[in-house]
Amino acid sequence: MWFSLARKAAQLQPLLPYRIDSNSEQAAHLFTERLYKSLTHMCSKNRSLVLLCIGTDRSTGDSLGPLVGTKVKGQLPSQVTVYGTLDRPVHAVNLEATLAAIEEKHPDPFIIAVDACLGRTENIGSINIKPGPLRPGTGVNKHLPPVGQMHIIGVVNVGGFMEYLVLQNTRLSLVMRMADVISTGLVTSCRRFFHHPVVTPSETALLTAPTK
Repeated sequence: MWFSLARKAAQLQPLLPYRIDSNSEQAAHLFTERLYKSLTHMCSKNRSLVLLCIGTDRSTGDSLGPLVGTKVKGQLPSQVTVYGTLDRPVHAVNLEATLAAIEEKHPDPFIIAVDACLGRTENIGSINIKPGPLRPGTGVNKHLPPVGQMHIIGVVNVGGFMEYLVLQNTRLSLVMRMADVISTGLVTSCRRFFHHPVVTPSETALLTAPTK
């Protein structure tokens, strides 16, 4: 009985929420391994994979999603489509239209949503991989449709008061570090999942380079 329960727990583990400290030297590796395991449990290879990076370049704290989208654009396998970059952000104003476009272009897509969020002081800098849909805008009292079959959120600052001002005054260095971890992990895990060539050192340097 104990072995049966332990085996079941091990099988369910990739489906449980998982938190990574972006300051850890192993952050990118831990993120990659967990995301890859989650993909193998939740997504079939014959489904189109959509990466929906939510946020805006007009707010430092809310730029995590577009930064990730910009960094991974052109680095992912052909089975993965990216929505949301610094040049073409997906945010509260155009989110519903973007979801409608995704539904039209991608039959039965597996959507991974990426977004910034506010949280407790002790969790600032953490990156969370969670099964199920993202509910964007809840931290700033906006009512937007739930998004995705899996989501990745980065805690960029403390929540609970003056959320818009807090996002505007978030450290860019923190957001960039989290974007580096997430983008490196996304490219590596998606390439492994779709049996694409692994990321080379030069590509890793490109992913972690300052975004123009």
